[in-house]
Amino acid sequence: MRGLLVVNPKATTTSARTRDVLAGALRSEMELAIGFTRRRGHGFDLARDAAAGGVDVVVALGGDGTVNEVVNGLMAAGRGAQGPALAVVPGGSTNVFVRALGLPRYAVDATSVILRALRRGSTRTVSLGLADDRYFTFCAGLGLDAAVVRRVEQARRKGRRSTPGLYLRSTLGQYFVEGRREPGITVEEPGAEIEGGLANVIVQNTAPWTYLGEREVHASPRASFDAGLDVLALRALHLPSTLHTVTQMLTHQPDDPDERGEMSGKKIMVRHDLAEFVVRCATPQAFQLDGDYLGEREKVKFTSVPGALRVIC
Repeated sequence: MRGLLVVNPKATTTSARTRDVLAGALRSEMELAIGFTRRRGHGFDLARDAAAGGVDVVVALGGDGTVNEVVNGLMAAGRGAQGPALAVVPGGSTNVFVRALGLPRYAVDATSVILRALRRGSTRTVSLGLADDRYFTFCAGLGLDAAVVRRVEQARRKGRRSTPGLYLRSTLGQYFVEGRREPGITVEEPGAEIEGGLANVIVQNTAPWTYLGEREVHASPRASFDAGLDVLALRALHLPSTLHTVTQMLTHQPDDPDERGEMSGKKIMVRHDLAEFVVRCATPQAFQLDGDYLGEREKVKFTSVPGALRVIC
C-alpha cells in the first residue's frame, strides 16, 4: 500500500516530535511519503498529484482548512470514490470533520483508530457539498457566520490563538458592530418558491455545524453524510430571535441522532436533504467553506454530491 501524509507544519495542536511518531506508526502499514504544505492551496496540489500518481491512501494532518484542500485535490483528480481513500489526523483547533466522523479529537488516538481500520480494510463512503466549483466536507455560510470567520482569521494573523473565547468575542463584535444590516439574501430551490429577505445562510453536509470547545453546535441537527444538504437561514438578526436561535443551537444535544429534530422559530427558514439550490445576495456577503474565509460573493450554487469520497475510519 502506498500512502502520502500531507502535513500542515503550522497546525496548532501538533509538534514536530508528534509528526515523527505518527509518520513512524503509519509506515508500519504502508510505504509512506510526506508532503509539507508551504502555502495556502498547496494541500490541493499535493493530494491531486498523489491521486494522479496512483497512491492508495492520502492522510491529512492539520485542521479543517488542510482537510478541505486535500479533499478538493482528490476530487480534482476525477476518480471520486474509486480514487485514494482519505484518512484524517486532527491537528487544528476545532477539527469538525474528524469529530463528525466519530474519530478521536487527539492526533495519537485518531492515528490508532486509522491503523486498525487500515488493517481491517475498513472505509466509509461520504457525501460532499459543492459550492460552485469547490467542495466542502461539513459546512458553508454566507453572511454573519462567514464574517465571524473573517474576524477570527484576521486575529490569528496578528498572533492570536484560535480558541472558543476568540470565536465568541468575534461573534459579539461582528453582530453588534455591523451584523444587523439586512443583506437581502434569497434561496432558490428548483420547483419551489423563492425564499427572500434572509439575513444569514448556513449550509451543512453533516452535523454538528461546529464545536464550542467540547460542546457541539447544531444549526441543522438532521444533516448527515448520507443525505443531501441542509439549510438554516435567519430571516432577521433582531436580538431576541437571534438569541433564541443561538440558544437552540447550543442546547440541542440529543444522544440518539435519530431523535434529532429541526430548529424552530418564526424568524428562521429550515430545509432538509436538498440536492441543489442557489443563494443570491443583494450586496456582496462574506463567504466561508469548512471554516475558511473565501472573500465575498453575490451568488453561490450549492449541490450535494452523494458517495463522493472514501474515508478511513
